[in-house]
Amino acid sequence: MTTVTDRIAAAERGETRIADRVVAKIAAQAAKEAVDERPKEGAAPRATVTVHRDTARVRVSLELGYPSDIGRQCRAVRRRVTERVEALAGMEVPEVAVQVERLHPAEAGSAPRGASGE
Repeated sequence: MTTVTDRIAAAERGETRIADRVVAKIAAQAAKEAVDERPKEGAAPRATVTVHRDTARVRVSLELGYPSDIGRQCRAVRRRVTERVEALAGMEVPEVAVQVERLHPAEAGSAPRGASGE
């Protein structure tokens, strides 16, 4: 006796579709892992993606500490996001755009300029 799966190739039986928001969560978590240290008052990285078939274009927004090597951290984010999306979602990632939205000074607890009562 033959079964249906014996007659139909695996690739023709259906498809797996991963929602854009799932890929975005993978990318945001990967960005969080790649950043040296997130500033205490900084927001977690956020990601948006555009998925077309097996290709994901990713945009990551994040906040970094200041001073830091911004270029190195952005390269690390691009690399980690690409690796994780490819590994977990099985998608090609030709583009990861990183946008640094805010820099947080190392002395986050210090008083703002002009607030010393002078």
